[in-house]
Amino acid sequence: MTDRRTELAGNLAKVEERIAAACAAAGRAREEVTLIVVTKTYPADDVRILSELGVRQVAENRDQDAAPKHAECADLPLEWHFVGQLQTNKVRSVAGYADVVQSVDRDRLVTALSKEAVRAGREIGCLIQVALDAGASGRGERGGVAPAGIGELADLIAGSPGLRLDGLMTVAPLTGEYAGRERAAFERLVDLSTDLRRAHPAATMVSAGMSADLEEAVAAGATHVRVGSAVLGVRARLG
Repeated sequence: MTDRRTELAGNLAKVEERIAAACAAAGRAREEVTLIVVTKTYPADDVRILSELGVRQVAENRDQDAAPKHAECADLPLEWHFVGQLQTNKVRSVAGYADVVQSVDRDRLVTALSKEAVRAGREIGCLIQVALDAGASGRGERGGVAPAGIGELADLIAGSPGLRLDGLMTVAPLTGEYAGRERAAFERLVDLSTDLRRAHPAATMVSAGMSADLEEAVAAGATHVRVGSAVLGVRARLG
């Protein structure tokens, strides 16, 4: 455990250096960018070490892994983000522990989240997942709603009991006009955030960038970066 703590502390320090350097290069204050450590596939022991090292926001993408992990770590001062594609049959479970769901991309999911948030007596923050690779279907390869659908979905979230509209999220697309153009993709998301805030001023969160492209996200204006492997290492999926 001591070796693992040393490894995680060293990795965290390197990521912090990267974020700080990216902020400096972009002329931004370091406190403008929040690190979310993506702990998917890693055990509760790692989450506990990260908390001891000062991490306060963690993210998971599969309810079957996240629910028991959260239960083991319920005593820790953490904010839990759900970042995976969320099926409605998992909403009741996720609503019990997720402080923020970053992958809201359809009306039916908003309705289900609202119902379960009210049932649990909780307020859940919601980010609209934006698909910058959306085709004719209006959805992206990895979920998300097309930019044209943001306004309607935002109004629905804002008017739903138990939910709070926090902002936008995207994953750098692998296809379409933004493939291989992470900086441009993230700049587009920031522009969409500016548009959203005209109607919903409190929806200030812009979640973009991961281990490989966090610098591009910070340069574009992201407020939150989601970093997994650069902190925790590369590991095979559980299960």
